[in-house]
Amino acid sequence: MNIDGKLLSKLETLSSLKIEGGKREDIINQLSEIVNFVENLNELDLGAYEATFTTVEGGTPFREDIPKNDERIIQTVIKYAPKAQNGFFIVPKIIE
Repeated sequence: MNIDGKLLSKLETLSSLKIEGGKREDIINQLSEIVNFVENLNELDLGAYEATFTTVEGGTPFREDIPKNDERIIQTVIKYAPKAQNGFFIVPKIIE
C-alpha cells in the first residue's frame, strides 16, 4: 500500500486531526514504514499453527462466588458517604 498526500488527507479527515505542512512528509514516511512492516506479516506461513484465543492452558480458572455480608466493610464505606442512614446512601431525589 502506498501512502501519499491524498491518503494522508483522507486519514486527517477520518481522524479529525490536522497535520502541519512541515510534518506531512515525515508522517507519510512513518506511516509507510508501519504499513510495510505489517505487510511483511502476510509472508509468514502459519498453516501449521492452530488459532488460539487464550494464553492460559485449559481456560480461565474460576472461583466460587460466595456472597459475604461483612459489616466492617459496610461501615467503612458508609463512614465516607456524604449522607447515609441505616446502612444506605441518601441521594437527592431525581424523579418526581
